Amino acid sequence: MIKAWRVLRELVRGAAITARHFFVNMTFHTLRLFGIRTRRRGAVTIQYPEVQKALSPRHHSLHRIRPRPDGKPSCVACMLCVTVCPSECLYVEAAEDPDPEVQKLPAKFVVDLNRCCFCGFCVEACPVDAIRMDTGEIRLASLTRAGLEVPLDKP
Repeated sequence: MIKAWRVLRELVRGAAITARHFFVNMTFHTLRLFGIRTRRRGAVTIQYPEVQKALSPRHHSLHRIRPRPDGKPSCVACMLCVTVCPSECLYVEAAEDPDPEVQKLPAKFVVDLNRCCFCGFCVEACPVDAIRMDTGEIRLASLTRAGLEVPLDKP
């Protein structure tokens, strides 16, 4: 009988703590909604689709190929990014460039987001700083697996 009272007492105590946090956070959130500033912040609520939280400058988002001034991709198809990628999510196919200044360029550059772990090794390994992960886009949803294979042929 004594154990049952202890269990009931702890359940009531836990419910009281939860209720206290709920009402305190709701009060501060309501005050903030009406523009009243307080020293305590309360719960942080972001109205997601309308208001998006700013990403950290170090955040690795979707890949992009940096263009040269003439509009062509700055990638020289050296395959260092493919070699260093731990998840083997990059596929680069080299082709000859008609411009004698540039030896090669990527005919096909595909990132498979199904496998990518967003480590940034490909960015660090690139000798000409051609690939970047600074788009700020986080669109990682698709109905099919093929929808997550992103071609980066065009800058």
